[in-house]
Order: sequence, then structure tokens, then C-alpha cells
Amino acid sequence: MTDRPPAGTGPAARRRGRPPRTAAADTRDRILTAARDEFSERGYEKTSVRGIAKSAGVDSALVHHYFGTKEQVFEAAITQSFGPVLQAPQAIEEGPLDGVGERLARFFFGVWENPATRAPLLAVVRSALTNDTAAAVFRRIVATQVLRRIAVRLELPDAELRAELAAAQLVGTAILRYVIKVEPLASADPEEVIARLAPVVQGHLTDP
Repeated sequence: MTDRPPAGTGPAARRRGRPPRTAAADTRDRILTAARDEFSERGYEKTSVRGIAKSAGVDSALVHHYFGTKEQVFEAAITQSFGPVLQAPQAIEEGPLDGVGERLARFFFGVWENPATRAPLLAVVRSALTNDTAAAVFRRIVATQVLRRIAVRLELPDAELRAELAAAQLVGTAILRYVIKVEPLASADPEEVIARLAPVVQGHLTDP
């Protein structure tokens, strides 16, 4: 008599089970990409989980399964979009403090000048500027994953305030240049923008 595998353990059962991990990762990434596009096009308030699911080609329940609420989807989209920016604290570690202003400004605007990284940043910043919930999520990520990490590396009095003032200078300039597109700032040479901002950022971070 031929041995048979126990019921529920053969290939057919495996096909009926959970999708392979790579398939799950692809689905999650597809949802995040769709969410970023929806938030960019419609803003936070007009974007829905159902709309994100439709754009991603999945059921709404799957969006809730991976991310939970719309706010949590937005936070995940921000975290993914801000991936390059979250490396900013490393700019402080790459050399002496007396050159940190230029390194940080050059790193920051390097991310914004790259079309591949600018597009997702624009999506989340536009939502954060038009909705209080989106702004709160944006603020939390910037505070916990960028500003506090920079402050720790400064080891100076009022380090958190210094980091926030430096960030305000950089983020404010980025909003005027890339989101609102105020001229002549929007068309200015990036090197000129960096040259003018670097000493100001340096002052916030290291001046007595």
C-alpha cells in the first residue's frame, strides 16, 4: 500500500495557504506605492482606503491587514518616502562639526534635486500641509527619526532646539522651492542655495 501524505499537507494545501513571503512583500510595496500616489493626487482628506486598494488592485481588507487605518497607511508611506532623508543624521558623523552646516544642506538638497526621491517627498509634504492629521504624522516622524537623532550627535546645550531651527531653515526653503515654487528661489542654482543656507544651518547647530 502506497503511503499518502496526511490530509492538508500536500502541494494543493500549500497552494491554498498564505502566499509566499516574496508575494506578500510585493503586495505590500504595491499598496504603499498606490497610497503615495493617491495622497499626492487627492490629498489626505480625499484619499480613502478603498481608493488605495482599488489603485493597488487589491481588496480593502488587505490594506487594513498590512497597515490598519488610513492614518497608519499614510505613516507607512511617509516612512518609505522619507527613507533617504532619514539618513541625514549621518551627515553629522562624516566629519568635524565646523563643516556640518554645508554637509547637511548639501545632503538635504541632494535628495530634493533628485527626481526619483523628490516625487514621493512632494506627495507626503503636500498632504501634511493641508490636513492636521497628516501634519501630526509628518511631525512625529521628522521629530523622532531625524531631529532627535541629530540632537544626540551635537552634544551641545539646547541641542533639540538647535536641530529644530536648522531643520526649519532647510524644510522651509524646500517647501518654497519645490512645493510652492516661489521665484527666483525655485529656479536658483542649487549650489547657490546651499552656499547661502549652509552658514545659517551651521550657526543654528554650533554657534554659542
